[in-house]
Amino acid sequence: MPLAALSVPATAQPSTAQPAATQANAAVESQLPYADLVDLAAGAPLTVLGTVRRASTLDADRTGPVRAGWARVYVEVETNRLIAGTTPVGQKLKFLADVRRDGRGKVPKLKNRDVVLFARPVPGRPGELQLVAPDAMLPVEAVGTARLRELSAQLLDPAAPPVVTGVRDAWHTPGNLAGEGETQIFLDTPGEEAASITIVRRPGQAPRWGLSIGELVNSDSRPPERGTLAWYRLACALPANLPQSALSSGDPAQREAAVADYALVIEQLGECGRTRVF
Repeated sequence: MPLAALSVPATAQPSTAQPAATQANAAVESQLPYADLVDLAAGAPLTVLGTVRRASTLDADRTGPVRAGWARVYVEVETNRLIAGTTPVGQKLKFLADVRRDGRGKVPKLKNRDVVLFARPVPGRPGELQLVAPDAMLPVEAVGTARLRELSAQLLDPAAPPVVTGVRDAWHTPGNLAGEGETQIFLDTPGEEAASITIVRRPGQAPRWGLSIGELVNSDSRPPERGTLAWYRLACALPANLPQSALSSGDPAQREAAVADYALVIEQLGECGRTRVF
């Protein structure tokens, strides 16, 4: 086994919150948070379902430093299904993974466990993978195959909400009546895709807001549901406070209204829920 090809990503730091595998006789602590799942799936050229056929703990002097409480394991998996990716993979795959030790300091039993691999191919070696993070081998029950398939389809959809990197512009337009107005917030994206948030206030009504994808701004759009890709794009990317540099108006009242409307959006989106650290 060429360890150079099966190296653990040097720049990715394992997460303390989500173990790579749990003990076979223990229940999964909780399903992987949606934000963590998208982080892994969006950053993985390959997503593979497989069954562990062999797992051998490696000595630290062969693999380099391993985080306290974890072990580095050489794993062989029988491929069950390629969920996402266009690179051909072998029926049997091998790679290195970091696995959390149990309360007795032992490596949990992995053989015959069904797992999900978030990985990248090793050029010229179809039977080898490199995980996108040292602990990016997860038990199937912690991921959920239906949820994974649905997310993978959304990520490949040309009409999927774009990646959001920040806020470009924001301005508030007051209405003719007291308490009436509309705030438009235009978002930064890596490409030329357009995305914006519109917040509408009407007298005697609760404020409403929604996300528009594309050049056409839809004032009747609605907030994305929590646990959807559109929600993730906003909740896990937008800054907690509206940047002053994004405010276009010089009118203090209009600037204040835009800041308040942005705060409403952030509050209703709620916490991103990300627990993994890459």
